[in-house]
Amino acid sequence: MSMGVVRTVALLGVLTMILVIAGYLVGGMIGVVLALIVGAGLNLFSWWNSDRIVLRVQGANPIDENIQAPVLRRFVSDVHDLAARAGLPKPKVYLVESPQPNAFATGRNPDNAAVAVTSGLLNILNREEVAGVVAHELAHIKHRDTLTMTVTATIAGAISTLGYFGLFAGGRRGEDGNGVPMAGPIVMLMGPIAASLVQMAISRSREYEADRVGAEICGNPLWLASALEKIDRGVRASINPRAQRAPAMAHLFIANPLLGRPGDNLFKTHPAMKNRIEALRRMAAAKAVGRVEASRLDEDEDDDAPARARGPWG
Repeated sequence: MSMGVVRTVALLGVLTMILVIAGYLVGGMIGVVLALIVGAGLNLFSWWNSDRIVLRVQGANPIDENIQAPVLRRFVSDVHDLAARAGLPKPKVYLVESPQPNAFATGRNPDNAAVAVTSGLLNILNREEVAGVVAHELAHIKHRDTLTMTVTATIAGAISTLGYFGLFAGGRRGEDGNGVPMAGPIVMLMGPIAASLVQMAISRSREYEADRVGAEICGNPLWLASALEKIDRGVRASINPRAQRAPAMAHLFIANPLLGRPGDNLFKTHPAMKNRIEALRRMAAAKAVGRVEASRLDEDEDDDAPARARGPWG
């Protein structure tokens, strides 16, 4: 078992533990039992319906190669071509009507995956930059990140909901009637914070890897680097109301969709965009050096063997 799998299982275990503790604070042992039941049910439900959950919440609409709009038809074709390059089945393609440039992928496995982009993203990026973004999302699908990230979002949302329930329920009450009167506010404040920290730990490591693999899929790290620069500016300049109503899903996007609202930088779900862009540029520079060295090696071999037969193109 790889360290990535071990780490993911451990992080999901922490989220489930937080859910159980929150249940105890709110409802005692009955709350623990309910939290365990809810946690198991959420994991099972998310496993089979992760794509539907996210797509419905984000208001995504399906598009295919038969759509009348030429731009969208070409976009779907590009997504399928990139999936073939990545060795993946054709994912379902969705469009989210939002001026904020962003994208996400979801699905329990590559055979049941979906890629969604916002209309704002298609409006501000060129075709190569869009290819870089799609390749990043396909990398998440290839590594089966989408399932883990969606289940995490679902459990984190349950913790937040339990906190609000505890606030109105007034906390756990023991047999003596004293209980924990401040349990509701504690769970409401600490539960989402802890869940955000776990989300952040999952997302940050995966984003760097998805950037790297995505750059390999599309063939040029600078395409994705340029796209991330434009996305970062666009996200900061606009607000995504649907993402704000479901903040536990913020880590699913290629860029944190909550940055357009003041105060949402407290718990970042993504690495600093500047660091991601710099990593991609270093990757592009390394590839350029490799090409130069390979070219020089070929020239040296040609000098050593001038009589070697050459093809018709020289």
